[in-house]
Amino acid sequence: MQVKLSEQISSSDAETILRHLPDWIQDALIARATEIDYPVEAIIEMAIASFLDTEALSFADCKPRRGQ
Repeated sequence: MQVKLSEQISSSDAETILRHLPDWIQDALIARATEIDYPVEAIIEMAIASFLDTEALSFADCKPRRGQ
């Protein structure tokens, strides 16, 4: 199997990841994506990044449309 590396996960990869998570985690990720109007792929990436690096972009940094 050959792995294709990219800077972002695709929407189909996000769907696959979500399917393998417990329902309550799926619901929380989708709810957060909806709340801040971000794609669920970005929310999954942020969750993984914040787990791996405490200084990575986090959910607290995502405040769309603030200051407008």
